[in-house]
Amino acid sequence: MTIATKPSANPILAIEALGQSIWMDNLARDLIESGELAQLIETKGLLGITSNPAIFEKAIVGNKVYDSAIDAGIKAKKSLMEIYESLVFEDICNACDIFRGVYDQSNALDGYISIEVPPTLAANTSDTITEAKRYNKVLAKPNVMIKIPGTPEGLVAVTEVIAAGINVNVTLLFSLQSYIDTAWAYIAGLEKLAATGADISKVASVASFFLSRIDANIDAQLDKKLAVAGISNATKTKLEGIKGKVAIANAKMAYKAYKEICESDRWKALEAKGAKVQRLLWASTSTKNPAYSDVMYVDELVGADTVNTLPPQTIDACVDHCDVGDRIETNVDEAIALIASLKDSDVNIDLDATMADLLEDGIVKFVQPFDALMKSLQGKIDAIAAA
Repeated sequence: MTIATKPSANPILAIEALGQSIWMDNLARDLIESGELAQLIETKGLLGITSNPAIFEKAIVGNKVYDSAIDAGIKAKKSLMEIYESLVFEDICNACDIFRGVYDQSNALDGYISIEVPPTLAANTSDTITEAKRYNKVLAKPNVMIKIPGTPEGLVAVTEVIAAGINVNVTLLFSLQSYIDTAWAYIAGLEKLAATGADISKVASVASFFLSRIDANIDAQLDKKLAVAGISNATKTKLEGIKGKVAIANAKMAYKAYKEICESDRWKALEAKGAKVQRLLWASTSTKNPAYSDVMYVDELVGADTVNTLPPQTIDACVDHCDVGDRIETNVDEAIALIASLKDSDVNIDLDATMADLLEDGIVKFVQPFDALMKSLQGKIDAIAAA
């Protein structure tokens, strides 16, 4: 049964009343300097920010608001990487300051600003650990959260970074098993930290579970099968019935796993010491198919102890027409059956292989804009230096 909420002028506030925090997947200096970011906290109930190389590429390339800082870096004879970090770190620190009130008022539940270690390190455990610790030390903000990709090498790093008392956003999670592995990596890190006698209640983490990219990939596979000549009407109906539903079903199964992990003896022992749960964070929430609702990854996944990180256009759409209800634990049996149906002979989609491809592609989609940003930034440096 869906738990309805009282009408609200802002559905985001109604969502947050049900225990889900809304963060924004966007950050740029003009948002900070114009006061718009602070205003979003007041007017739309924004509780945090996530960033990634693609976001910073869009923010910095072609935006003159960064030119004076770039010029200062040139005069200080900083390297390309040093100039890049000076720009990004300043934005992250200023955003942390803007959200510090949210962090304090929520007792360190929200108000976090996420920054990703270089995506080129996704397969390098030791360098990921080193960079995560360096980022945390340089930024020196209690509400900064270091993003680490959920690769096998990354999850080893997650345990060590959590054990160092650093907040972590584990990103690029697609499969149910990758989420489960992430949850145990967090628990292992807290156990190591607790063994030192440190206060583990000061550490926070989210597990960023991706959505729309899954449906886009699965739907493309289904469309190829639907285009085959001579398939029966029954098969067509079965294939059509799966389209646009796998990501939400997968997320509901992840939340079920989360609830089960929270009942484990290992977690209960940490909870007794004040540990915070590692919340599931719904990512990649902009709907790729215009035939689907632009807020389907919001409406269907509201639930306690979760985060949904939305791009600005989805935030606006949600404020306009989200249908708020606590649905994360509804129709779970149907979700499990839907995922199982991918193995039917008429469907025959290898979900594990799909998820592995999505992880590999996700890393590429972070590396490419990072490389493009560095190239464009070098061009700006050259132009400014020559002026």
